[in-house]
Amino acid sequence: MMGAESKLVPASSQTVGPYFKIGLAYLIERAAVGENRKTYVEVRGRVLDRDGSPVPDAMLEFWSPIDGAHGVQNGGVPEGFRRAATDTDGNYSIMLSQTVLARSENRTAQAPHMLVLVFARGLLRHLISRVYFEGENGNETDPVLLTIPSERRHTLIARMDGENSYCWDVILQGADETVFFAW
Repeated sequence: MMGAESKLVPASSQTVGPYFKIGLAYLIERAAVGENRKTYVEVRGRVLDRDGSPVPDAMLEFWSPIDGAHGVQNGGVPEGFRRAATDTDGNYSIMLSQTVLARSENRTAQAPHMLVLVFARGLLRHLISRVYFEGENGNETDPVLLTIPSERRHTLIARMDGENSYCWDVILQGADETVFFAW
């Protein structure tokens, strides 16, 4: 309107989001872990920005190659799929069926890994990454991991920190940025 004064609000006081937590709790609750925890792997970590500050409203999707014995769980969540929202400190955690040796389109063996999609504020499109697991023999010969410069590969490898438990941080920008794949 002409003549009306607009009120400016400093950007630091504006609250926007949480974008990805809306409706997310329902999916997470439906993705319950089965009784045999030894067939599952836990991946936990933090999503951080270029300054090392937590990203409190990110969402990660984990997709895992699974063998033919698995399928859709009760409740309709695929066995090889999990979503995790970050908390106010940027933390996330998932439990997923242990990954298996996968084959690429040309039948080349790939080390056990999970495909990871990262959604966060400021991203116009989601980011695509992979997480591999420390100590897997196939890491040295994985055709995708070998395309990454050796000094950057560590950003894709989750560190073992217990039985079937791994820690993997996602760093969105900066010197130690997680490797993301173009698509």
